[in-house]
Amino acid sequence: MMRPPLEVADIIRAAGKDFIEKHRSWLSQLHLKVLSAIERCRTAALGGHRDRCARCGHVTAISYNSCRNRHCPKCLNTARKKWLSARQKELLAVPYIHLVFTIPHALSSLALQNKKLIYTLLFRAGAATLLEIAADPKHLGAEIGFFSILHTWGQNLLHHPHIHCVIPSGGLSPDHKAWIRPRYNRFFLPCGVLSRVFRGKFIAGLKRAHDDGKLCLVGEMSFLADKKAFQSFLRVLHRHQWVVYAKKPFGSVDHVLKYLARYTHRVAISNHRLVSLSDGKVTFRWKDYAHGNRKKLMTVTVDEFLRRFLLHVLPRGFVRIRFFGYMTNRRRSVLLPICRKLIGMKVESNPAAEPAPSDAQPLWLCPHCGGPMQVIQRLTADQAAWESLRGNESADTS
Repeated sequence: MMRPPLEVADIIRAAGKDFIEKHRSWLSQLHLKVLSAIERCRTAALGGHRDRCARCGHVTAISYNSCRNRHCPKCLNTARKKWLSARQKELLAVPYIHLVFTIPHALSSLALQNKKLIYTLLFRAGAATLLEIAADPKHLGAEIGFFSILHTWGQNLLHHPHIHCVIPSGGLSPDHKAWIRPRYNRFFLPCGVLSRVFRGKFIAGLKRAHDDGKLCLVGEMSFLADKKAFQSFLRVLHRHQWVVYAKKPFGSVDHVLKYLARYTHRVAISNHRLVSLSDGKVTFRWKDYAHGNRKKLMTVTVDEFLRRFLLHVLPRGFVRIRFFGYMTNRRRSVLLPICRKLIGMKVESNPAAEPAPSDAQPLWLCPHCGGPMQVIQRLTADQAAWESLRGNESADTS
């Protein structure tokens, strides 16, 4: 894929210092770290390396190191490939269902002040809802397994927390001796029931957090410190429609992998959606889902663009892809082979003998012959800057 003409890093270099000076009152050290990492990513400031092809001997020019920050639009490709390689070995030969759990916009301000708590509650309430309804004999009567992916943005970069759940269609019987298929493949489980149960579990969890004094309530949210005001707030939330919807089921394992490549390791906006930066304004592409997924252009000030981008910085150490049911780490090695056997898939005799995902295929291939590239020289930031300067001087003299 060609390098886009404009990147988030270019916007930060052009306006980041002014933005930081204007908004120091609310910017955290984590925000500053993210801005700095993206600005320096793949520049001499982070050092670099040279590579040589193990097959044809081709030696590359200096490649500058990546920042590896999970909010950087340029740094998720390697992590995505390794993660997908691991998931490919775990997929089952059944249709896959894609469910999305969202929370009302009225919770947005509270969530921004309590990211770790609210996002964790979103994961837990969604998972508990799926496991409970799936286990009910009226609906499926089976133990399911799935993983959930947190996204906190909409196409317009505004705050819109939701989780995408990818679920094999069906589940294990309670005695683990049969694979139970759903009665209605299109929606797997009734979305109306899921919505009501999800709403109840989330609000109950929110009430417990308030009773235990775990909610941060400052600024515009400070009025909720009063118990009666918070109870009134919960009643309003309960009257909202909590949207749980099912997307079209995946037709094959290949479709699942293509979906995962798009949805798992993502940031709020990719560099390829950026159109222009001029006169202190940023223009980017977006899809208007409310009007038939129409593709449009949106123009905002640089300050507003960076403010929206930083809304989606996650707390340190927060895990945004989580596994549930028979796909949890401690149960997957035992139950996945049982699932494969029950649906008629070939069961690997010694999966431990397979190469680790990181060793299965080199992530950097020779542009000439496609052979594996190997690092032959590592450069510090000073060395990389010096080599870059020499390269510029050579270009000028020529």
